[in-house]
Amino acid sequence: MDYSASLLMTLPELVLGIGAIALMLVAAWGGQASTRAVSWTAVAILAGAGISLIGPASSGGEAFYGLYRADAFAAFAKVLIYIAAAVAIIMAPRFFARTTGDDLRPEYPVLILLSAAGMGMMVSAGDLLTLYVGLELQSLAAYVLASFMRRDTRSAEAGLKYFVLGALASGILLYGISLVYGFSGSTMFDQIATAYGAGHSLGLTFGLVFVFAGLAFKISAVPFHMWTPDVYEGAPTPVTAFFASAPKVAAMAMAVRVAIEAMGPATDQWRQIVIFAALASIILGAVAAIGQSNIKRLLAYSSINNVGFVLVGLAAGTEAGVASVLFYLTVYVAMTLGSFLVVLQMRDADGQPVETIASLSGLSQTRPALALAMLVFMLSLAGIPPLLGFNAKLAVFNAAIGAGLYPLAVVGFVASVIGAYYYLRVVKVMYFDEPAPAFERNDSIVEGGLIAAAAVFVSPVGWVLLAPLGALTLAAARSLF
Repeated sequence: MDYSASLLMTLPELVLGIGAIALMLVAAWGGQASTRAVSWTAVAILAGAGISLIGPASSGGEAFYGLYRADAFAAFAKVLIYIAAAVAIIMAPRFFARTTGDDLRPEYPVLILLSAAGMGMMVSAGDLLTLYVGLELQSLAAYVLASFMRRDTRSAEAGLKYFVLGALASGILLYGISLVYGFSGSTMFDQIATAYGAGHSLGLTFGLVFVFAGLAFKISAVPFHMWTPDVYEGAPTPVTAFFASAPKVAAMAMAVRVAIEAMGPATDQWRQIVIFAALASIILGAVAAIGQSNIKRLLAYSSINNVGFVLVGLAAGTEAGVASVLFYLTVYVAMTLGSFLVVLQMRDADGQPVETIASLSGLSQTRPALALAMLVFMLSLAGIPPLLGFNAKLAVFNAAIGAGLYPLAVVGFVASVIGAYYYLRVVKVMYFDEPAPAFERNDSIVEGGLIAAAAVFVSPVGWVLLAPLGALTLAAARSLF
């Protein structure tokens, strides 16, 4: 094997890993004063990792004897991950400076980089052990990020809950991996696929169930969603925005690769699990969000609801289904990051964060531009045309219909109407209720620009990108088949 070729294929992870280690040393010697430089350098490293995808890292094939896959599917997912990670770093300094009373510590961007490196390994894994190593690297950094505000009891509680339940999910996944290995004789995806194609095996079926249960926790699909609302509410808002976007993309892409490449011959078996998780996530995410008064908890249930729609595309198990998953994730990342950037602007006159939905009352009168952006994100999350969220839902339903899953498409469509209620409630509060005390003015050009960019992307203006985005997602999906 040519190790130089393999290293070129893993260049994005090398850039992130070496960059994180270098910045860790800078943070150790520079202390608090180095935070700004470390943060912007971390964003530059993420951009460099994205640029390094051009070439062998996106089309090289297999590296290290098949342990790592460098293909268009992984490259597409990594671009979304790096964008979400960069936004999470950019939105952090102002939040921590006003909330904790001191500036952001330089370890924050380093943890984001390490988490992004783990997520890159997850989406490029060609072996169950590679997958698990990447998953643990991502998770260990995420546990620290959730409890980053050490003096805040909610943040500490969020980190502890995430750690305990994450450890349980990792154990379930590892048990499933051991069963698959025991009955297939390999941890390589192609050899596992051969074992599933050889005929029915009760041991392999149990392994499949445990593996998908572990993956369901990582994407917060029902019934493994219990950690999501508490962690999203307790974690610092920039961290919550990160959790709701980048790890979701990585875990969903990882699940797609396992389902298609490793367990493709057992599609009829895992499809039943995916359909149940999809419908349960759509319905619970819609119903449970109705009674929420905290905007971050509402967005947590919204993420569960959206995961259900993504799983509808995966249930199809076709090229069109995988392409619809990637398209939905692209739109979802823009909607979610935009929504959390708006939440970041919710501060009272003293500069303290406010998270109640009631505090948005009359926002259209006090901050009309901010209200308009939130309106776009809420209606897009609800799937109302002509916003891009509608196209995303349409894509996954079309994939399900194309695969003959008519009942799934019909139930998913009907349940999406229920979910529209709580999004429209936020719009009603902003535009029709009596104004609440005005939020503190934010003069950050960067945050305002990011909100505007996300809003424009999911607005009807984004339709100009439908054709090229559709071609990219289809090409990425074909690389799996």
